[in-house]
Amino acid sequence: MTQMLSSTPAPASPTPLPRRVLCAVAVVACVPYVGLKVAWLGGSRLGIPEGSSLLDHRVAMAVANGASVLLDSAVIVLALLLTRPWGLRVPAWLLVFPMWVATGLLAPIMTGYPLQLLVRAFGGSVNRAGDTGKEPFLDEWVFGVVYTGFIVQGLALGTLFVLYARDRWGHLWREWPAGRGRATQRTAAVAAGVVALFPGALHLLWACGSATGLNEARVEDRTGDFHVLEGMYVVFLAAAVTGAYLLAFRRPGRALSVKVPLALAWTGSGAVACWGGWLSLASLAGVDDIAEQPTTLMNLTYAGQMIVGILVAGVGASVLAKRSA
Repeated sequence: MTQMLSSTPAPASPTPLPRRVLCAVAVVACVPYVGLKVAWLGGSRLGIPEGSSLLDHRVAMAVANGASVLLDSAVIVLALLLTRPWGLRVPAWLLVFPMWVATGLLAPIMTGYPLQLLVRAFGGSVNRAGDTGKEPFLDEWVFGVVYTGFIVQGLALGTLFVLYARDRWGHLWREWPAGRGRATQRTAAVAAGVVALFPGALHLLWACGSATGLNEARVEDRTGDFHVLEGMYVVFLAAAVTGAYLLAFRRPGRALSVKVPLALAWTGSGAVACWGGWLSLASLAGVDDIAEQPTTLMNLTYAGQMIVGILVAGVGASVLAKRSA
């Protein structure tokens, strides 16, 4: 990965004003989320209603909040790296992997939350206590503040990364690469498509209202928000596989720009791999209530997402490596 993206950067020049503004926006957008997490670590119950399940697992909540602060603080570091002249001298792997993870974690929120709001506007049910019959674990305003911050972070950080990548590695995707090493790429793309059938089918079933493979708690909590997110996972799986196939079975000289399948592969693979990994880690946490423990099919679905994401990311990395060579 480092070798394929190790082009010599242009001499450092003063950072343009628009990029400095985007950097500032990304940093400011982190404040609400990090502020809430730090407050909770300090013992505050801001935004946490009485009877919330979060109050029953204080140690686990403290660990999760600490990890969340570190993750969102990384956005600030990335924004500075993508903006400052010294960022062009950072090893490629030190930037590409965190950006891929950031893209994967933020993309479903950036697309899913607006769709959830649209569903609510047309009368769809949402994850409130009145819909599920349970006590809410967070006040409703928390979701609006946090997710709006995530969307702004994603837009600012994504724009900065596109500008940075164009300056440093733009020559790698100006044209379709020559067809060397395509056997391995095609094998990985086909494997990703086959593996994606399992998680894709289950997410589609869940999006359409089926309870197959879900635990009892998830079945009871299904609302319009749940169905939107399940549908988004199907879209990202399709995007990842489509991007991999277009890259692996490409035809030099075709009208489609190589940027399109690269964008599909990058975003789709990051979304399915990172959220599959996140949900898998969450399933490893101790859950006292057996009704909340992930089922075997749920765990297999998360694992399948990770495999698809890794395979598709490998296809994209291989294409860029061949182009660089």
